[in-house]
Amino acid sequence: MVPERPQPPQPARWPEDSAASAAQLHQLLTITDRQWHAFKGQPQRRAAEQLAAALVLLLDPANPPQAPVATQQRLASIALVENGLAWLKGDLRDPGCPQHGPAAPGAKANG
Repeated sequence: MVPERPQPPQPARWPEDSAASAAQLHQLLTITDRQWHAFKGQPQRRAAEQLAAALVLLLDPANPPQAPVATQQRLASIALVENGLAWLKGDLRDPGCPQHGPAAPGAKANG
């Protein structure tokens, strides 16, 4: 019988400064209310914002790498990744501004 090789220790925390870096990236990519009209035709921009938000949640110190599968952060992160993917696929688009009349036919909420 071959002896088992010891497994390298699993880190209990995310790499130093990763959560802060993710938060900074999300802040850079966040589309404000004032920017929405300028970027509404750029679904990749909205997708990037959603994916950065998902990363912030994954790297939350309350959600360590070895945490169980169904943490609140992980579930919320999955929802944001799916939303970002929908923007990339074109399944979501600008629903229109309530101040400027009804949305274009077929427009879905931007989630």
